[in-house]
Amino acid sequence: MTADNATELEPTIFSVVITPHRSLPRAGFLVLMAAFGGISFIAGMVFLIAGAWPVFGFFGLDVLLLYWAFKLNYRHADAYEEVHLTPSKLRVRKVSHRGRVREWSLNPLWVRLEKIVHEEFGIERLFLVSRGKQLVIASFLGPDEKATFAQALGNALHEARRGVTRTAL
Repeated sequence: MTADNATELEPTIFSVVITPHRSLPRAGFLVLMAAFGGISFIAGMVFLIAGAWPVFGFFGLDVLLLYWAFKLNYRHADAYEEVHLTPSKLRVRKVSHRGRVREWSLNPLWVRLEKIVHEEFGIERLFLVSRGKQLVIASFLGPDEKATFAQALGNALHEARRGVTRTAL
């Protein structure tokens, strides 16, 4: 058995995929764009009839810019982070919205979970610290979600340090 096969046979202590939250679903986006486009067209027509024809083009530009901003936002929603913990390895995998993959493998016995906490807002940032280097994780989450994630990951790291306990069947 090779070392790679041994890590595949290890039990998973913690595994999570973190994705960015988008509050407006695609159907809502279509309704918003139709409503905004319709209102802009009607308002532009009023200015066109009144003789201020350049304003009509600016109303169309507003709709185009709003469309572009939402499309950019939805494209960034394709990014995600994977955190996978076994007794001998903590693997963090970050995939950007462009598909660029970055992966780190850390020893859970030597990893610390650190946080930057704001008194009013809660947890602002989470870091995995190992060998003096920091790795930012869970940047997609809000303060309350980061607190829940930090608690769960902290418990899982504690369990990994304690060692795997298996029961005989």
